[in-house]
Amino acid sequence: MTQAFPLLMPRGRGRKPAEDRKRGRFSSKNGQGLMTTVSLTVALTRLSEELVKIGAEGTIVSSNLEVKRDGWPRSGQRSPADPGICVYFNLAGKPRAMPCDTYDSVEANIAAVAAHIEATMAIERHGVATVSEMFEGFTALPAPGAKKSWWEVLGVRSDAAPAEIDAAFKAKAKVAHPDMGGSSDAMAEINRAKQEACQ
Repeated sequence: MTQAFPLLMPRGRGRKPAEDRKRGRFSSKNGQGLMTTVSLTVALTRLSEELVKIGAEGTIVSSNLEVKRDGWPRSGQRSPADPGICVYFNLAGKPRAMPCDTYDSVEANIAAVAAHIEATMAIERHGVATVSEMFEGFTALPAPGAKKSWWEVLGVRSDAAPAEIDAAFKAKAKVAHPDMGGSSDAMAEINRAKQEACQ
């Protein structure tokens, strides 16, 4: 399950050592019209605007900043020791994950993802690939240790009828049972899914 807090990086994503992180050069104008380092609010606004342009849905910004009721990072917090972020969203019905820990602040990493999306949109204008095609490399994989939902394990919809759940369980159990060439781990996962489905 994707979470906004604490930071959940995608499976297989290597992390940049703290000493290799750069200071972000993202800026914005303040109330007096002077250029200043990008704030969390401005970075999130830029990200939100870029995600709307590509048609992203179900956005979660995962970081080590505590979140507000709307699920987005709360401003005014002390900068966390790990400034990494990952933006999870759905694009054309497929889950995507865009992690970034290149910079030494959460704000800069969020601004970097927004700038990446903006640059990708510029590339699309040349007609070589669609945004969806260009985001294939950001397919979201389950986090390490993340368990699948019961309906994913059983291969049914989340609103499946009890009879459909029973039929799927029996079909999966025939293959997963250790006596049939499966494993005890596979059978345990199917049993867990059936139990969760019936709650």
